[in-house]
Amino acid sequence: MNAIVAAMSGGARAGVADTTCFHCGEGLPASPSMRLLEGTQRRFCCDGCAAAAQWIEDADLEAYYRLRERPGTRIDEDDSALALWDREEVQAEHARAIDDGGREITLLTDGMRCAACAWLIDRALSREPGVTEVSANAVTGRIRIAWDPALTPLSRPLRRLQSLGYRPFLAAGAVQERARRRDRNRWLLRIGIAALGSMQAMMFAEALYLDTAQQMSLPMRDFLRWIAFLVSTPVVFYAGWPFIDGAARELRHRAPGMDTLIAGSTLLAWAGSVAETVRGGPQVWYDAAVMFVFLLLVARLLEQRVRATASAQVDALARARPAFASRETADGQREAVAVGALRAGDIVRVAPGEPVPADALLLDADASFAEALLTGEARPVPKQPGDAVFAGSLCGAQAARLRLVAVGTQTRLSQLAALIEQAQAHRPPLAQAADRIARWFVLALALATIAVYIAWRLHDPARAFEVALALLVVCCPCALSLAVPAALAASNGALAGLGVLPLRTDALARLARIDTVVFDKTGTLSLPGGQLRVESFGEMDDTEALRIAAALERDSAHPLAAAFHAALTVADATATGVIEHPGAGIEGVVDGRRWRIGRAGFAAAQADDGSIWLGDGDIASARFSFDESARTDAVPTLDALRRLGIASELASGDGDAAVMRFASAVGIASAQARMSPEEKLARVRDLQAQGRAVAMVGDGINDGPVLAGADVSFALGDGNALAARAADLVLAAPDLLRVPQAIVLARRTRAVIRQNLAWALAYNLLALPAAALGMVSPWQAALGMALSSLLVTANALRLARVPAP
Repeated sequence: MNAIVAAMSGGARAGVADTTCFHCGEGLPASPSMRLLEGTQRRFCCDGCAAAAQWIEDADLEAYYRLRERPGTRIDEDDSALALWDREEVQAEHARAIDDGGREITLLTDGMRCAACAWLIDRALSREPGVTEVSANAVTGRIRIAWDPALTPLSRPLRRLQSLGYRPFLAAGAVQERARRRDRNRWLLRIGIAALGSMQAMMFAEALYLDTAQQMSLPMRDFLRWIAFLVSTPVVFYAGWPFIDGAARELRHRAPGMDTLIAGSTLLAWAGSVAETVRGGPQVWYDAAVMFVFLLLVARLLEQRVRATASAQVDALARARPAFASRETADGQREAVAVGALRAGDIVRVAPGEPVPADALLLDADASFAEALLTGEARPVPKQPGDAVFAGSLCGAQAARLRLVAVGTQTRLSQLAALIEQAQAHRPPLAQAADRIARWFVLALALATIAVYIAWRLHDPARAFEVALALLVVCCPCALSLAVPAALAASNGALAGLGVLPLRTDALARLARIDTVVFDKTGTLSLPGGQLRVESFGEMDDTEALRIAAALERDSAHPLAAAFHAALTVADATATGVIEHPGAGIEGVVDGRRWRIGRAGFAAAQADDGSIWLGDGDIASARFSFDESARTDAVPTLDALRRLGIASELASGDGDAAVMRFASAVGIASAQARMSPEEKLARVRDLQAQGRAVAMVGDGINDGPVLAGADVSFALGDGNALAARAADLVLAAPDLLRVPQAIVLARRTRAVIRQNLAWALAYNLLALPAAALGMVSPWQAALGMALSSLLVTANALRLARVPAP
C-alpha cells in the first residue's frame, strides 16, 4: 500500500509507477494509455484515467497529485445516465431554489477520500460555466452545488465530477443536511470570534496582571479595561449565545442544567467586570468569561464530531441507493425512471455493476450480487430465480431482471438506516441518570457558591465575588454530562461499522455484563437449509411427500423450510387453513386432506427420533432428515467467547441425537435438545436465577420469547429478523464473530465511561475545596473546567476504533 501511495505522489519512483495507473493506482493492462505530464511519460489503466490526469494538468490543478493521501478511483467513462439528473421531477424532489434565482443540490460521492479530493472538486466544479458555488466535505463525502439553470444543466458539472472519478449519488435527508451545515458554520464562526476575542482579552488582562507594583496609571488601566469590554462583549453574547439560549430554555422548563450554569457564570463574570470597570474597582474578569466560552465551544464541537462519525453509516447506506432505474413497460420496452417513481410489482433491469434500486425477486436466470454493505459478506452471493435480492446490493457480471416487492422506506436498506437513526436518537438510561445527577449537582453547587460568597464576605469582602465566581466556574459539571453520551455516541458508531445495530438504548450497558451466551442451533450456528433426505411410507412416494411438505412450509420462516422451498419447482400445491404450532410443527389442508408436518409425536404419533415427520397426526406418511453443517465462523466465535471468559450453551428444538452431535462438533459442552420456545426461556431464567448474565443469539423468528427474556439478545439479520423487535441487537451480517466483537466493544465502553465519570468526580472533589479556599482565579477555573470536558470527549473518541475479532 505504501508503495502505491508513493507512486501516486508527484515524486513517484519510475519502477513503482510503471506497474500501476498514475491516476487510480490499479494494475496496468498489457497496452496502457500514455500521457506526457509535467515532462514525464505517465501510464494509465484506461483512457478515462488518462483524460482525467490530462485535464487536471491543463487546469493547473496538478498539486492534487502531490497533496492526496490515497489514489483516486477508476474513471467510469459512461456518463449517459447523468442526463436524467436534469429531469424536473428529480430536481423538484432533491434540489431547492436559492435567492439569486439558481438552484442548490447536495450530493454524495464515494470517491472523495481525503482533503485533496475536496480541494480538487471545489476548484474543478467552480470553473464550470453556470456553477455559482461549490462546497465539498471530505469527512462526510457530501458535495453542495449551486448553479444557474439558465446557464447550464445540472448534468454538465456532474459530468466533470464523474470524469475526475467522483460518481454522484442522491443524498438522503437533504433538508437535515442543510440544517447541519448551517449549524456547523455558525459554530465555526462563533469559535473563530471567541478565539480572537479570547486572545485579545487575555493580552489586555496579562498587562493588568503584570502590574503587580501598581505603577500603571489609572487612565491606562481604565483604557485597557474598556478595550477588553469591547472585545469580550461579542464573545459573550454572540459566540456564547447557544449557552444563553439553552439556559433560558432550561429555566422556562424549570430544569436548570449545564447551560444555566455556563451562561450564569459567563454573564456573572462579564457583568461583574463591567461594574468594576465603571466604578473603577480593583479587579475585572473579562478573560475568564471569554476563555470559558471559547473552550466550551471547542468541547461542544468535538462532541458533535463524535456524533457525526456515528451517523456516517447512514450516508454509506444512502450511497448504495441508485438515483434511477431501468423499468420495463407493458409493451416490453424500457424506460429510465427516478427510483422514487418505482412501485411494488414493477419489473426492472439491472446492468452488471449497478446497484439494485429496491427489494425484489430475481427472474429468468441465475445471477450474483455483492451484499457487502448490507451484510458484510465480501464475496458475491449467487442467486437463483425466485431468490430475494435487496436494494443496495450490486449486480454481478451478468445483467438481472427483477420484480420489485418492496420500495422506498419498505426496503431492507431503508430499515437499516432507520434502525441506525433510531438508535442514535434515543438517550440511553445511563446518560439520563448522569443528567439527573448533574442537575442536582448544579443546584448543590449554586447553594455552595452562595455559602462561600457569604463566608468570604465575612472574612475578606474584597475577594468574595472573585472566589464565588471561580467556584462556580471550576465546578461546572460539564465533564460529568459529557462523560456518558460522548462514549455511547462513539461506541454506537463503531457498532454500526461492525454491522451490529442496537435496537435498545441500554443494550451496550447490559452486554458488558454478559458471562453466558446461549445459542440457537438451526439457522444460527448451523447453515440454514441443509441436505434433505426423504423416506416415504405406504402409498406415498417421495415426490408427493415433498410436494405436500413444500405446500405446508411455503410461508414458514424457519431456516429448515428453505430445503422444502426448493421442492416447489417440482410441482405446485397449495395449503389452506395453515396453523403453526410453536415447538411442534405446522398443520394445514392440501388437496382436501388435513396434514401435519413437524415432530414425530405431533405429525405421526411416533416416538421422537429428531427427524421431521409428515402425517395426519396418527399415521406416518414420510420422514425427512437433514445433514446440517456448522457455519464456518461458529467455532472461531466460540473460541473467542472462551478467551473472554464467557460460557456458551446450545438450546435447540431439534432432536437429542442431532443436537448432541452438533454440540460435540463445535465444542459446546452444555447442550439442550427438543426445547420449545417456552423451555428455552425457562432455561435462560434458570441461568439468571443462578446469578448468570445471559445473552441469547437466535434467528429472531421462533425465538421471540427467549430473545425478550434474556439479559441481552442478538437476532441474525435477515429481513424477518429486522422485524423481530424482541431482540436488543441485530446482526446485519450473518457473521457470528460480531458477537464477541460487540462484547469487547461494550466492555471497552463501560471502562471508558467509568474512567470519564471517575475523572469528572475526582476533578470536582479536588477543584471545589481549592476554589472555595481562594486558591484558584476565575481564568484558571475556566481553563481547568474546559480542559476537563475536552479530556473526557477525547477519551470517548478512542471507542470509534472497531475491535479485532
